[in-house]
Amino acid sequence: MGAYIVRRLLLIIPTLLGIMLINFALVQFVPGGPVEQAIARAQGGGDVFGGFAGAGTDAGNSELPSNDSQYIGARGLPPEFIAQLEKEFGFDKPPVERFLNMIWNYMRFDFGESYFRSISVIDLIKEKLPVSITLGLWSTLIAYLVSIPLGIRKAVRDGTSFDTWTSGLIIAAYAIPGFLFAILLLVLFAGGSYFQIFPLRGLTSDNFDQLSPLAKVGDYFWHIALPVLASTISAFATLTLLTKNSFLDEIKKQYVITARAKGLSERGVLYGHVFRNAMLIVIAGFPAVFIGVFFGGSLIIETIFSLDGLGRLGFEAAVARDYPIVFGTLFIFGLIGLVVGILSDLMYVLVDPRIDFERREG
Repeated sequence: MGAYIVRRLLLIIPTLLGIMLINFALVQFVPGGPVEQAIARAQGGGDVFGGFAGAGTDAGNSELPSNDSQYIGARGLPPEFIAQLEKEFGFDKPPVERFLNMIWNYMRFDFGESYFRSISVIDLIKEKLPVSITLGLWSTLIAYLVSIPLGIRKAVRDGTSFDTWTSGLIIAAYAIPGFLFAILLLVLFAGGSYFQIFPLRGLTSDNFDQLSPLAKVGDYFWHIALPVLASTISAFATLTLLTKNSFLDEIKKQYVITARAKGLSERGVLYGHVFRNAMLIVIAGFPAVFIGVFFGGSLIIETIFSLDGLGRLGFEAAVARDYPIVFGTLFIFGLIGLVVGILSDLMYVLVDPRIDFERREG
């Protein structure tokens, strides 16, 4: 197993390099880069896209001909100013050199500073991380704690009324978009048209530091109840049905019939024999569930509940073309995702020691 883990760790390097290279190459063709964004801000335009919209009508009034500058919206600005911006953002160097410098810095976990926020990327991520950890960790934990026992129960009572009405309930929950359910929760329980039970924004209250330890725990869970529920609701259906079908497949196999013939109790058969085999496919889906909830599905939830997490940070950085944040978070998230994949394989072996990845590769 040790050699397999070493090989997987070594594969992280080319995989991560390929992810960064593809995204870096795509960015070179995206209009409205950091220099154009800075120019638009310097001219009071807010962002570069307003300049694109008005370029056709303002071109005739420009002081410089259109071919004197490669940047739309830069007309009328001194060339020295444009050159200084390019040097500041590193665009005075060819793309290959910029990419190699970026990878060298990232290998040393030096992600630089934000173009427009005057703060290091690491500090920004640390600032936003508590929100994403809260949503990702609690949503994944609750989804597994509810879905696995429910799926086992549905498999044992397959075809009964319990199986029918729970299936209808979780499929209905899956069909409701997360953002729509979040808005519904706000309207019902957060000061909308009905009750004002939960707070509207933030992870903690303004007086959090003044609360007792027990009160701090209660305040934290009071704030995260609605956003965690909204981000978890759609995960129940997939995990529950996956668990149920996996257990049904195992229950019908010959070794289960043999175990029952030997006089083992139904509980002993279920948890002593079936559970270990049936849970393999559920564990295999853990990285996708965790990474999806942790990074992918948080933007809308963060926006609705006024939470400042990594989802909003990444979106705002992409819109502003703040490349240090974009590529820094991409590198970190990609690395975490690859490591979680290795941890998933280790969980395979923990659940079923008969699995030997080295022998299967050989």
